[in-house]
Amino acid sequence: MRIHRWGEDETVMDILIRVLLNAILLFLVGRLVSGVEVRDGKAAILGAIAFGLANASVGRLLTLLTLPITFLTLGLFLLVINAIMLMIAAAFVDGFEVEGFGSAFWGAVALAGLNLLVGMMF
Repeated sequence: MRIHRWGEDETVMDILIRVLLNAILLFLVGRLVSGVEVRDGKAAILGAIAFGLANASVGRLLTLLTLPITFLTLGLFLLVINAIMLMIAAAFVDGFEVEGFGSAFWGAVALAGLNLLVGMMF
């Protein structure tokens, strides 16, 4: 059994599929979590791209800087980092709004849960 590592042997189609799946999940989070609004499909796609870019850049740095607290909380602090990334993404995308940190946190929890469910199916 081979373990998939992100970024390894990925084609453009793999990346597009992942962005579209994350856009669908982000749209669902907008429906499930009060305080998170995703107006339409365009906002969901741009929000998924912005969220991915924020996680790939600022998120990596924050994860590294907060490694001790992440270790002490058994990884739960990563939800706080994802909430911050969600707020950063929302700041750059019209039609994607996050009202505050509480909404961003529960949005990050919902997004993580939905990603887990999708990951279990594929």
